[in-house]
Amino acid sequence: MIETQAAVARPGVGAFTWETVQVEPPRADEVLVRIVAVGICHTDLATRDGLLHTRLPAVLGHEGAGVVESVGAEVTRVREGDAVLLTFSSCGRCRWCRSGHPAYCATFIPRNFDAARPDGSTPFRDAGGEPLGGRFFGQSSFARRTVVDERSVVPVDARDDEELALLAPLGCGIQTGVGAVLNELRPGGGAVVAVFGAGAVGLSAVLGAALTQAGEIVAIDQHAARLDLARRMGATATIDTGEQDPLARLGELTGGRGVDRAVECSGVPALLRWAVDSLSVGGEVGVVGAPPVGTDGTFDVNFLLNGRRIRGITEGDSDPEAFLPALVRQHRSGRLPYDGMVRSYSADRIDAAAEDAATGQVLKPVLRFG
Repeated sequence: MIETQAAVARPGVGAFTWETVQVEPPRADEVLVRIVAVGICHTDLATRDGLLHTRLPAVLGHEGAGVVESVGAEVTRVREGDAVLLTFSSCGRCRWCRSGHPAYCATFIPRNFDAARPDGSTPFRDAGGEPLGGRFFGQSSFARRTVVDERSVVPVDARDDEELALLAPLGCGIQTGVGAVLNELRPGGGAVVAVFGAGAVGLSAVLGAALTQAGEIVAIDQHAARLDLARRMGATATIDTGEQDPLARLGELTGGRGVDRAVECSGVPALLRWAVDSLSVGGEVGVVGAPPVGTDGTFDVNFLLNGRRIRGITEGDSDPEAFLPALVRQHRSGRLPYDGMVRSYSADRIDAAAEDAATGQVLKPVLRFG
């Protein structure tokens, strides 16, 4: 067993507690990673608070970046010493994985939210020897060292730990927003793209749209600071929902035609209805924001009949092994300037970082391990 420190989420606590824990050596298809940095996502907070089906206590974290320390006997994707980004897990065998869509893996939910290996075991134990949920999203990266599913590991060319830490959010939030636009919605030349919700994922969708030949990119939110950031990231227009009727304003911007592609990133049903109602004939909305399980949305059925479409999107429909290195290259070239969303925290300040994320003071907190 390997002794390390991990931020443990225990039921009913509503906070993370740094504990000394034990981690098993990697199995044949696993990788031991020293974590350099990890982003905090709202999925981590919802899981910590018991709002998702993951059983606690567990080690969470799913935007890790680090360095490989050892590999299992069957691992071929990475080797000791490689800099890696960590991302979601997939089986690699179902028809979705085999066709290049691992984000729609037939076993996505249990592999990523059960905080256990497929056989039900976990690599983590607490100081008393009791099991702790692990392999959350294949990685459980709120730990100084963690055992990761090989399918969750992507080697990247990082100059040093400083650059690697900045790349950590690519593993979930940024690939989700950018991928939703580039991989799924694919706006054509001159298209109008509307992004509902300018949080970390929504701003990533703006960045994705800015990489296309879209003619107009509109960010919609109620926070002026986020809209200012959206403009710096490539939005050509913004709508403050506290001051403007978004549908009326989108009508003005499009001459009454409606938007060609919309991305709903907030998980708020009212915004999803706005996104659907904003569509042009033949337009499409990508549903990215995840509300609480069981949330219903509404739309006018007749309004959809002339070619309008609603598409659910997970993890940007990304194939991380190819997509994450491409995002690294775009960032290095200056074409993916997400740095303005990121604020770094020392790992011991995880609860302060989580609170800043929950209140919206920071869009993408990143924990740094010294």
